[in-house]
Amino acid sequence: METAEDAMMRQLKGTETELSGLLTITAPQLLIAHFLSPVIDQFTKAHPRIELRILAANELLDLTRRQADLAIRISENPGDSLTGLRLLKQENASFSNQEVADRIASKPSAMIDWVVYDADPHIPNGIDPEFPNNNVRFRFDDMVAMVGAAQAGLGVVRMPMFLGRASGGLVQVPVLPPQPYADIWIVGHPDVWPSQKLRAFRDILVSYSKAHRQQFVA
Repeated sequence: METAEDAMMRQLKGTETELSGLLTITAPQLLIAHFLSPVIDQFTKAHPRIELRILAANELLDLTRRQADLAIRISENPGDSLTGLRLLKQENASFSNQEVADRIASKPSAMIDWVVYDADPHIPNGIDPEFPNNNVRFRFDDMVAMVGAAQAGLGVVRMPMFLGRASGGLVQVPVLPPQPYADIWIVGHPDVWPSQKLRAFRDILVSYSKAHRQQFVA
């Protein structure tokens, strides 16, 4: 019965033509903070009768069960059963604070400390041969904490380019040349995708993404 109810409610959502009522969007916290906030502001000003609900979550919410209407995902596979648009290609690179960057530039052969993600606790592949000595100093399980560690001068962090460029006190260092990273998508269940509310949000997001795509690549 729950599955049938979800299907019926999705179909009703998909037939909506009024630009009013609740619209639920989910996206990773860092993407909301450093990229999507202007989109949210522009959308609510353009459509004041729509109540926009934002779920900041790194985990993938179940759009089939109506946990959200639209999801912005950083993924190589954003969901086979969903309808979606690829918004942006992106790359990652190495970032540190200015003091660490100056130290690396003055002596490239010196030991470089890294702050790495706990799920992949190794020195990144593809480091420029000019920087032969590298060491994992810290392992973190959260990117917000890793950004803070880089800002505090604890080491070099590999992160998406948009995040490094948007985080105060960080500069790109040439230890790790830019490398491909998972794309950014907007996805929704096929039943709800035609809704005029969802279309209105997608239109603003796609336009903004096109205008700012250079933030994400070298």
